Amino acid sequence: MRKLILFMHMSLDGFAADPNHGLDFLTYDKELEQYADELIKTVGSPVYGRTTYQLMESYWPTVLNKPDAGKHAREHAQWVDAVPKIVFSKTLTEVTWNNTRLIKDNIVEEVTKLKQQPGKDLAIFGSPGLATSLMNLGLIDEYKLTVHPIILGSGISAFTNNTVTSKLKLVDSKTLKSGVVTLHYTTVR
Repeated sequence: MRKLILFMHMSLDGFAADPNHGLDFLTYDKELEQYADELIKTVGSPVYGRTTYQLMESYWPTVLNKPDAGKHAREHAQWVDAVPKIVFSKTLTEVTWNNTRLIKDNIVEEVTKLKQQPGKDLAIFGSPGLATSLMNLGLIDEYKLTVHPIILGSGISAFTNNTVTSKLKLVDSKTLKSGVVTLHYTTVR
């Protein structure tokens, strides 16, 4: 059975983005890139909320047509364009990005069906609003978080509106040279 994993970069004070949805605070270097690449090898479908989906859809397809794009960016753009993508949104009426499925309701039933399909895991990339909703429904199986050495003071958090207590078991942690700490937890059921 596939797992639903939350992969999120965040500040020390728990923000996944600044108040304007910006990610300029991330300490993204070669070592963190390698960590993310290893995770992506385990993903059969990225999962997005509306905002993250629209950001990804507006950016990654353009990389495919940029001759000056780096090798890593082009490879990721090819992967994300081809892989089956899942978008959860109550407000979108359609999705137009290649190989994308929109889910508007029956979230527990739909996620359960997705988990029962064969293949690699499902991974929520960022999408703090969606992450909160799925946490509150008890649907997230693992958390792979990168905590960056910065305190933002304000921003967008996946944990602020969480209303459910979830016990977690630490599977792995690592401190990168940049000061970023990677944390891998499984949900204890």
